[in-house]
Amino acid sequence: MIVTVTANPSVDRTIDLPGPFSRGDVLRATGVRSQPGGKGINVSRVVAEAGLATLALLPARDGDRLLHQLDAAALNYRTVPIDDDVRTNLTLTEPNGITTKINEAGARLSAAVLTQLTELIVDAASAAQWVALCGSLPPGVPADWYAVVADRLHAAGVPVAVDTSGPPLTAIAGARPELLKPNAFELAELTGDDGAAMEGAALLGDVTRTAGAARTLAEQTGGAVLTTLGAAGALLTLASGSWFATPPRIAIRSTVGAGDSSLAGYLIAQQRGGDPAEWLRTAVAYGSAAAALPGTTPPTPGDLNLAGVHVHPVR
Repeated sequence: MIVTVTANPSVDRTIDLPGPFSRGDVLRATGVRSQPGGKGINVSRVVAEAGLATLALLPARDGDRLLHQLDAAALNYRTVPIDDDVRTNLTLTEPNGITTKINEAGARLSAAVLTQLTELIVDAASAAQWVALCGSLPPGVPADWYAVVADRLHAAGVPVAVDTSGPPLTAIAGARPELLKPNAFELAELTGDDGAAMEGAALLGDVTRTAGAARTLAEQTGGAVLTTLGAAGALLTLASGSWFATPPRIAIRSTVGAGDSSLAGYLIAQQRGGDPAEWLRTAVAYGSAAAALPGTTPPTPGDLNLAGVHVHPVR
């Protein structure tokens, strides 16, 4: 089973615009959708669509609209109760695929709630092959909380995957997670490099700079580093080597949640066996499929174009 943790869940409201976003104008939506959100929840939804067992852990009050959405999606979840509503994140999508996100801070978690959530994670991990710690931390949560949880999970012999940014990302790197999933800019946060330069070079097929930074990080953590590079694809770095994968051609509808789908794809493939190149191929296929779908709609196996993903070893 793949257990996911979303400390800062959300209801994701996506508004499709008829043309380019223009500040100060009156804009009329061509489409609106409301979906359950938060990185860990997104990962669990993709894993569930693939037919694998998953459990999403999150803080939410009884009766919250997010939980109604999770029930409607038939997603397996467990919660720690809180008093406030789950936040709403707003996404504006333009016809050319450009997305603008406006995220609320989220409900503040008390020390007591955080302790309950930690114990819930450790308890659920007893049946897990992976625990994925995903997304931002809400107000009231120390930046090193993911690192504290990872230490507890490692003591129980459970591998940890992490997808976060900012101070929580800096803190977790020292906890030696088995998998980190940064994008180019998050990788640059950890290695002192230039994320824009790395992503720009990758678009031209040159991942030398990114591979060097990822190797530095992999040596520090002792685990795998899956670096997503937007439209350029992704890079997987292990102690045994590095691989770069380019995506199939798609018409982008929404990039929100694409990185979460990439992480889910990697974990799905890793659970099913195969080799690192296949894990990366599946990750990129899932991320690309997600970007071609509206809002945070989870891709299904039928949405994948595995043959369109090209994987190359990086020397």
